Amino acid sequence: MKAVGHRESPPVCAPECLVDLTLPDPQPAGRDLLVEVHAVSVNSVDTKVRRGVAPPVGEARTLGWNVVGVVRAVGGQASLFKPGDRVMYAGSLLRPGTNSELHLVDERIVGRAPASLGDAAAAALPLTSITAWELLFVRLQVRLEQDATGVLLVIGGAGGVGSSLVQLARQLMTVVATALRPETRERAMQLGAHHVIDDTIVQHYLLNRINELIDAGVLRSTLAEHFGTINAANLKRAHALLESGKARGKIVLSRF
Repeated sequence: MKAVGHRESPPVCAPECLVDLTLPDPQPAGRDLLVEVHAVSVNSVDTKVRRGVAPPVGEARTLGWNVVGVVRAVGGQASLFKPGDRVMYAGSLLRPGTNSELHLVDERIVGRAPASLGDAAAAALPLTSITAWELLFVRLQVRLEQDATGVLLVIGGAGGVGSSLVQLARQLMTVVATALRPETRERAMQLGAHHVIDDTIVQHYLLNRINELIDAGVLRSTLAEHFGTINAANLKRAHALLESGKARGKIVLSRF
């Protein structure tokens, strides 16, 4: 099958940052679905993995999240879908990415694709919709029978997750979205935000409130390490600590 992936982690301007691949067709087992990929969307996590996680030497890694496609075969224990079903899903970091002709996925993280949407429109949905839903209904514990008296502030209301969050939340409460540019403010309104305000105004308000809460003793600084003056040696130490995974709180350097 055809696929797209990377063998190294160079900058995006390098010709070899992404390459066309020919890989063996995968075979479903257990609760796997073998999906014929019809459309994918590109997400920021793709770029982060490409830049930051080089495959083992001599191997290639397929990138990609978010698929709309048709089930072609199922594993022996699969029961939720059958060949011919049109599906959508986000995928998993633990398995090869979705930028391929055929893709294996556990049926338990798959849903049916909306009949009212074409492949491209549906492929934009899974990852951001899952994130927005879990944030709203799991983390914030908003009730589906919300009485519409609450107010939700959505930072970045025209972004990927913000776009989904605005649409979900506006059914249940008043949504105030932030957006910086005229075109993103217009998009947030089109998605259903009741009010749209400039991002920069919000940051001014938030930082002033942080200032008040700090001075009142409610919050404290997240400073954990002070690495001295701002110079190359001290910044290298800071980068090394961050990349070690052992940092706690924020590392701060002072003026030159």
